[in-house]
Amino acid sequence: MIRHIAFSEIAAIAIALAGPVRADPDGQMIYNDLCASCHAESRLGGTGPALIPESLRRLRGDQLEAVIANGRVATQMPAFSATLSETEIAAVAAYVSQPLDVTPDWRKAEIDATRDLRDDYVAAAAPVFTGDPMNVTLVVETGDHHISVLDGDTFEVLDRFATPYAVHGGPKFSPDGRFVFVMSRDGWVQKYDIWSLQEVGRVRAGLNSRNIAISHDGKWLAVANYLPHTFTILSTADLSVVQARTVTAVDGNESRVSAVYQAPQRESFILALKDAPEIWEIATTEDAGPFYDGFVHSYEKGMEESLAAEEGLFARRRIKVTEPLDDFFFTPDYRNLIGTNRGGDKGVVVNLIVGREIAELPLPGMPHLGSGISWESKGRKVMATPHLREGRLSVIDTKDWSLVKTIETMGPGFFLRSHENTRFVWADVFFGPHRDKMHIIDKDSLDIVRTLDPAPDKTVAHIEFTRDGSHALVSIWEDDGAVIVYDAKTLEEVTRLPMRKPSGKYNVWNKITFSDGTSH
Repeated sequence: MIRHIAFSEIAAIAIALAGPVRADPDGQMIYNDLCASCHAESRLGGTGPALIPESLRRLRGDQLEAVIANGRVATQMPAFSATLSETEIAAVAAYVSQPLDVTPDWRKAEIDATRDLRDDYVAAAAPVFTGDPMNVTLVVETGDHHISVLDGDTFEVLDRFATPYAVHGGPKFSPDGRFVFVMSRDGWVQKYDIWSLQEVGRVRAGLNSRNIAISHDGKWLAVANYLPHTFTILSTADLSVVQARTVTAVDGNESRVSAVYQAPQRESFILALKDAPEIWEIATTEDAGPFYDGFVHSYEKGMEESLAAEEGLFARRRIKVTEPLDDFFFTPDYRNLIGTNRGGDKGVVVNLIVGREIAELPLPGMPHLGSGISWESKGRKVMATPHLREGRLSVIDTKDWSLVKTIETMGPGFFLRSHENTRFVWADVFFGPHRDKMHIIDKDSLDIVRTLDPAPDKTVAHIEFTRDGSHALVSIWEDDGAVIVYDAKTLEEVTRLPMRKPSGKYNVWNKITFSDGTSH
């Protein structure tokens, strides 16, 4: 007798023969099992950096998967290619690329809980090296997250210390040049003693941060944050939290802080708000203000009538602008700033005395005002900025805001730099096929007088000078890169110092004195 087999039985047999059904890998489960011990189950970071979209902007898709598979050289990040399949690696990459469901609190209690002052730190009574401490230059090496401390006279490496992951924004020096503060993309602030050549400690001031600024008197350090929407003020003495303030615009909506700057002559911090048409000025003196937000009926002493006011230390002043401005350049007297709009097609001049826009500049091609510099040219003060989308430099007269000249370059640049003791401006060509070139521009004629080709087919960028301006230091921005030292007068190469993807370089004296030709 022949038995007819039902379709359901055939299906069951087929499934059994094919083996167990395999579900797509669970990226969150794999992360919790293998990654959370270093990066935290919250993905906000621990011994390893935060793994959230705001911190992974430079690692996307295949790049992120490659890091998971191959690890990172000179870090504690292991390779998982022998442990996980390509599909599992892709699942983990997709999981950490997702936004957090809830933005966590990161206030005084959470920040203070991360503060870690080194037990082995000993404050030296005098520099432990023989060189000029004011001529020290720090080189940020992003290839393996270290900073090299260079003697500016001999170019000897005095120390090389580990930094938090992915340093972002320029280090800031105390007014006496002894201490330097370094910030990472995921909000860690590190304090280092240049005299002692030792780390003092660190604290996590934000979850995703943009940059830092130090007050005119060296007492306070401000941290601009994207996540959460705050700016944090730390005591430079012990890295304790003084204030963690939510940035709320006049319309009641929160805003990210895209940058914070020191305005020394004004004894204040200046904040660029990413999501609101406002600029904030935060006072760093006890006698500041009062600053009024709303309607004021009378300013007569003892008769003030207003809707809101702040005064004293850390009092806020709102400056309303037409649209959100970003990436500020300041005139040397800090009376005016130039910001660019979100479209990156113009510059807007804001006078900080009167608190309003006073001029608009034709600056198409996304000007990189944060790298803008100023100098004396034929008896007048000019400023210049590179453009991130166009191969040109715009030179502006800072007295009448007229366009003096457009200097055509071999491609879009990122950094400009000069010094009061040199007749040249140095400009890189960071983007495009000519990224291996460096333009040398005469300060008076505003002509390119020479183009250097120090490392064919490699990225050459960022310039810093020694204290006296006699030498210029240029980065070969590659993992097997170097810092090239040039004679700033003859433009001839003096030496090369091997470095791991050196990016920014910062001379103590030039930064604390706001040297002419330095971006501030």
